[in-house]
Amino acid sequence: MDKTQKNPRVSVSHYLDTAGDLKVEIERAGKCKFSAIVVPVVHWRFDREFAREPLRSKHGQFTRSDLLLSSGDWMNKVICRVSDSTALDAPIEGVRRQAEQALLQEMSFAQHLAHQGYLYTRLSGSNCVNFARTIVSCLSRIMLIEVPLTNPKSTQHTWRSDVNGEDPPAVEDTWNWWNTFRSHADYNPNLKVALELTADVPRKSEMYRWLGEPVDAVVLPANIFITNARNYPVLSKAHQSIVTMLYRTFSCHFIVKANPSDGHLAHYVDYIKHIVESNYVNEPMQGYDDVLEIPLQPLYDNLDSNTYEIFELDPVKYIRYQDAIEQALRDRVPDEQVAEAKPTIVMVVGGGRGPLVRAALNASVKAERPVKVYVIEKNPNAIVTLTALIEEMWKDRNVELISTDMREFSPPEKADILVSELLGSFGDNELSPECLDGAQKHLKDDGVYNQVRSLERVGHLKDRVVSSRHMEQMYVAYLKNVYHIADPQALFEFVHPNRSVDPIDNSRYKVLRFKASLDCVLNGFQGHFDTVLYKDIQLSIHPFTHDVGLVSWFSMFIPLTEPVQVKAGEEIVIHIWRCVASHKVWYEWSLASPTLTHVHNINGRGHPIWK
Repeated sequence: MDKTQKNPRVSVSHYLDTAGDLKVEIERAGKCKFSAIVVPVVHWRFDREFAREPLRSKHGQFTRSDLLLSSGDWMNKVICRVSDSTALDAPIEGVRRQAEQALLQEMSFAQHLAHQGYLYTRLSGSNCVNFARTIVSCLSRIMLIEVPLTNPKSTQHTWRSDVNGEDPPAVEDTWNWWNTFRSHADYNPNLKVALELTADVPRKSEMYRWLGEPVDAVVLPANIFITNARNYPVLSKAHQSIVTMLYRTFSCHFIVKANPSDGHLAHYVDYIKHIVESNYVNEPMQGYDDVLEIPLQPLYDNLDSNTYEIFELDPVKYIRYQDAIEQALRDRVPDEQVAEAKPTIVMVVGGGRGPLVRAALNASVKAERPVKVYVIEKNPNAIVTLTALIEEMWKDRNVELISTDMREFSPPEKADILVSELLGSFGDNELSPECLDGAQKHLKDDGVYNQVRSLERVGHLKDRVVSSRHMEQMYVAYLKNVYHIADPQALFEFVHPNRSVDPIDNSRYKVLRFKASLDCVLNGFQGHFDTVLYKDIQLSIHPFTHDVGLVSWFSMFIPLTEPVQVKAGEEIVIHIWRCVASHKVWYEWSLASPTLTHVHNINGRGHPIWK
């Protein structure tokens, strides 16, 4: 899907048990507005037998020729379905080997046809180790693994219990089918989920767990539709909400399982598109979904113009800063003292391209309090922009530009208000404590910071796996394809100005304990922050208090080297350190339960933050 478009592009395919004539079926599907068909790669008319020692010189035809369609049609209009036989994990060796040979033959031919297209198969249980092994041994394309949303046996057992008056026996969760399969397949990134909706709807917590999986398609069988007053098939409200949630998270495509003779085929397509389009929300951060980015180090590196521009487009952040500065100005100079008051000294440490300066000047006008603004900026390229702004837009305002590092700055006078936006996605990961502690010597004894307190929080999550060699690097990410195992907890807190101890120690250590409510896989932790700018004026990327429209910060992803299987009710215990040296700051983290891991990023070997 094009991430920049305003309306969703919805693709719907038609699942067929078999196809007598591929060209006819593709044409029929097209007339019904389907974009592709899902068909077995092996035609049912062709029998296959595998001898123990097959003759290498003789190759029998086992399916239709690829010349029936062009390569473009095979890739774009056909999803090749391969065998899902449970015989692949049969206890009888001869049966198992024949099933392996059949699947390998189908996989080879399907990938020969598909080029950059999709393959398709189905899971029917957790006894699938040889099935997974056989598939990944030769997989080079994207393969959709159909998994039912709920176990079909649960409905059968419920009906029998109603008849017999007994409690239904426990049935295996279908998420465990998928988790077992992908674990045996070593989390192969070419494996995607085709999640088949069922008549039964799971609990919300179980549904949310699927949001952490690589769902690429949603399968809609005809039997889950109900008939409305106009005799058209529609989905229940519960199923509609699931479709909407899955599309918003994955921008997935849809597969309809319906008989070719069903007179409502075109209606299924129109109806699915209607549900998606009527509930579609064009998010401002589309295109950044689940992209792992290395955090900025603005204290060590100079930001470029594009980065500044992205931050300046935030519709919330600078309004909050302006409100905080205005309130601080009013508190510094009461109404009855305005006439005789000298200008309030506002010091902007890290001026960038001027948005905080603009916020301070606007606050001065709104509060009707005069200010003198010192702008301290170390980036020589940003100095060019600030100089132009002062000469062209602020020449009648009391603004003085100083090109230096804030830690080396010796101001001609101390500040009443010190303003900074050094917050990172994890609160202090852009070294705001080190910078603001160093700058507080420029603040009057009764002066105020425009960022008085920041609090980091950590929640744990299940996310897609990152290559192990990059697992000791924290990442900034706008996480959508994620399952949050438990609510976030407070981690580290920093208060400014910090006059409590001398020398100031910004190293930290804490142990956090979480509990899993469902079986799941732990791949890492998610860090957030909330901060008090002044009094009750705050900024937050905490999931429960996230400011609407605040887009300057994504959350921090703190990965583990290997995925950790977690059982329902188990405690998850993590140790986290913030370490400080003369030339760098770094985080270390280690899992203590439900399994032990090594200490990640020890001595900052994977992710140092340079001073």
